[in-house]
Amino acid sequence: MRDAAHIKALRLRVGDELTVCDGEGTDYAVRLTSVDGVGAAAQVLSATASVTEASVALHIFMAFAKGERTEFAIQKCTELGASAFFLFPSEHVVALPSEKSLPNKLTRWASIAKSAAEQSGRGRIPSVAACASFKDAIARAASAELPLFCYENEERATLHDAFASVSSPKTISIMTGAEGGFSPREAAFAAENGLRSVTLGARILRCDTAPIAASAAVMLLTGNL
Repeated sequence: MRDAAHIKALRLRVGDELTVCDGEGTDYAVRLTSVDGVGAAAQVLSATASVTEASVALHIFMAFAKGERTEFAIQKCTELGASAFFLFPSEHVVALPSEKSLPNKLTRWASIAKSAAEQSGRGRIPSVAACASFKDAIARAASAELPLFCYENEERATLHDAFASVSSPKTISIMTGAEGGFSPREAAFAAENGLRSVTLGARILRCDTAPIAASAAVMLLTGNL
C-alpha cells in the first residue's frame, strides 16, 4: 500500500492527525488509529470541500504528441488545476499511438496526473481519456460553456475577448494542436461546431507549452490564480 508506506516514511504514529483526500474534491481531517507496514486506519473527524480546487471545471484537449511532451503537459496542467484530459488524433500528429499501445499510455498518463495532484495538494485527481477521432474531440469540447480552440493562425480574437462574451463560465475546454498545429480544415470544422478560435499571442508555442500557457491564463482570468 503506497499511501501506508508514505505514512510510515513520515513517521506518523497512532493518535496523530492529518488531512486525507478522496480524490473527488473532499478533504477529511482524520486521526490515525493504527499504522503498520501494510496498511493504516484512521477515524474521520470532519469532512470539508477541498479549498485547493478551482471554481471552474477546466478540460484540456491535447493532440497526441511525441516523446515526453504529453507527460509534461499533463503534469503541469494538473498542478494548475485542470480537471480532465482528452487526447485526440489530428491531421498533423506525428506520433499516433497504436491501438495496442494506447491503453498502457493512458495508464501512464493517469499515473502522472495522480502524482501531480498529490504533489500539488489537489483535492481532485484529473481523469485522462482518449478521443476516437478529431470529430469526437470537437463534440466533447463543444459541450463546455466556454469552448476555446487555440489556433496559431488566429490573429484577432484573444482569451480576453472570449471571456468577455460569456458571463462567469463554470465549464471551460481548451483545445491545442500537435507539433504541426491545426490544419485550416480542422480550424474551420471547429468553428462550425461551436468552438471559439483564440490566439495565445504572436509567438508560436510548442505543443506541450500551449496547454500549460492556456491553462494558466484561464485560471488567472477566472480568479483561480
